[in-house]
Amino acid sequence: MKLFVTVLWTLGFLVSFVSHAQVDERKKLALDAVERNAAQIALVGDSLYYFAELGMQEFESAKFLKETLEGIGFRVETGGAGFPTNVWAEWGSGKPKIVIVTEVDALPEGSQTPGSIARKPLVPGAPGHMEGHNTHGAVAVGAAYAVKQAMQRYRLPGTVAISFGPAEEQLVSRPFLVRAGQFKDADAAILIHIGSNFGTGYGLQNYAAISSKFTFHGKTAHAATNPWDARDAVDAVELMDLGFDKLREHLRPSQRAHRTITIGGIQPNIIPDLGQIWWFVRDANAPWAKENYDKLVNIGRGAALMTGTTMEIEVVASAWPQLGNRVMAEAIQKNIDLVGNPQWGDVEEKFAKDFQTALGLKPEGLAKEPMKLGARPQSFASNDSGDVTWNVPSGNLNFPASVPGVAYHNWQAAVTPISSIAHKGEVAGAKVLAMSVLDLIASPELLARIKEQFQQDVRDTKYTSLLPAEAKPPLDLNLETMERFRAEMRKHYLDKKPRFN
Repeated sequence: MKLFVTVLWTLGFLVSFVSHAQVDERKKLALDAVERNAAQIALVGDSLYYFAELGMQEFESAKFLKETLEGIGFRVETGGAGFPTNVWAEWGSGKPKIVIVTEVDALPEGSQTPGSIARKPLVPGAPGHMEGHNTHGAVAVGAAYAVKQAMQRYRLPGTVAISFGPAEEQLVSRPFLVRAGQFKDADAAILIHIGSNFGTGYGLQNYAAISSKFTFHGKTAHAATNPWDARDAVDAVELMDLGFDKLREHLRPSQRAHRTITIGGIQPNIIPDLGQIWWFVRDANAPWAKENYDKLVNIGRGAALMTGTTMEIEVVASAWPQLGNRVMAEAIQKNIDLVGNPQWGDVEEKFAKDFQTALGLKPEGLAKEPMKLGARPQSFASNDSGDVTWNVPSGNLNFPASVPGVAYHNWQAAVTPISSIAHKGEVAGAKVLAMSVLDLIASPELLARIKEQFQQDVRDTKYTSLLPAEAKPPLDLNLETMERFRAEMRKHYLDKKPRFN
């Protein structure tokens, strides 16, 4: 296994070359910078993989990114909008200002030994990168460095920025960052995410969502001797759950809502005075999601009334659906087609097919050609970057760094994020991202058309934050879990510093 991982690591430094004759000198310089720093880009992603920090607890990741970005000349601020692990970096000055938007958080119980198709946690029960967000840092930093080189050499005016938002997996940070004005002077944004192929798109990309905890308070009593003296808080939880199920018939077919009971009593003969249920409410657009959520709140109030309990509400997070800009997607697609997919080696193809076979999938191997441009079907999932896209003209870029068919949010997705498959995908993604940012910086005409498209897209929908005015960042989110596992996880940290040149 060690030999296999070593082979994959070595192959990770073999990058595909672009025909530089097809690009202008500014882009050629950026492409050269990415290729020259392939090993450093891989080290960024690999380091973040082993940190594997849950949302709101990305302290090692934030420190590493801050030091790395400062090392390549960026100004870095942490702590924005009340998030200690929020990282915002900038280089340059003035207009236009282009922001790369992404995240680096991991998922619970996703720890896995890299390269092992069989289940083999690095630290049993610990978090892990089973969506590959560690690769995002590699692509963003690599592209930002390359853009900086081109802007310096050719004296291009403008600012390139990176937003690493905490707790994307819990839909937390970006609505707060937008509310705090962090994107108010941005001219455009590019949202990046790992995929199994290159792709971009336009229109509504995913769902709006509201995440909220409902806590019921009652009165405890002995369940056998004097239950009439109690007010059962878990009864209220169950009634709320049942009430929303009865409501589903009368909601739009597009709705999605799911919950987990986070506090459900102590033992059967103690009537609980505390109960809690955590809901995600989603729909195809933000007004519909808010409408469904308001109905859920009324059901909670009814459950409290029926049980004689009281109810507290904590909105944990919210998200508008991502809005992809068509003009920007067309520009990104040109760069995707120019770079093309990585040249996969025989070892990588065999590994991918073996992996797919082990999961009962058709062994098709790795993607050979990028996806064609087009409006994508709207996904039912959500992420916290949607609020950005309703305030700033935005495009999205998926880069090929995982095995097709291997679903995220499963431990299997943690097998490959530091393999040569990921490394090659990171390099290819950094090239496309760097070229696309340069297009936005160097072409006022393109940026003007993007802004015109944006005004058309948002003219019939007014953005209003789904966060209540009193909402604050959930600073203790995932704290207990990370404290439990961090000491053992620390033994696997790479403790190496990238050296870009």
